[in-house]
Amino acid sequence: MDNIAVFADVQNMYYTVKQQYRCHFDYNAFWKQATANRNVVKAFAYATDKGDQRQKAFQQILERMGFEIKLTPYLQRRDGSAKGDWDVGITIDMLEYAKEVNTIVLASGDGDFSAVVTKIIEEYKVSVEVYGVPDLTASSLMKAATQFVPIQGDLLLSIPRI
Repeated sequence: MDNIAVFADVQNMYYTVKQQYRCHFDYNAFWKQATANRNVVKAFAYATDKGDQRQKAFQQILERMGFEIKLTPYLQRRDGSAKGDWDVGITIDMLEYAKEVNTIVLASGDGDFSAVVTKIIEEYKVSVEVYGVPDLTASSLMKAATQFVPIQGDLLLSIPRI
């Protein structure tokens, strides 16, 4: 049985799916698809902490699925922009768990992960599956992955009427 570790970049999934499809990423469908007939060694969901009750309820749903939630403070800048970046934390965890699994599953379209994906495949001989929104996933990340799985259809909570 394939041993896997799952890494979900919650902010990236939220914004890319919302921008492309005007709906939400279906974490239940993702979990079923990504973990089918596999042993989950570890699963992390990385998010920002705004202290919002709806956000906390969503995080509890993810925990019940099997994710460990990792939170970073939501930082509001003086110029009105916000920051909640998990790239370094996700990278460190991916490198750590690459030693224990056959496959890494990454839900993110962020091209910053291209280098770590390449390193994991080459150095650890571990497969890396990337789930991302096709038009909003960095081409460097799609090329680096062992397999790119497009987020569409069943991986969406609802498909908007056009």
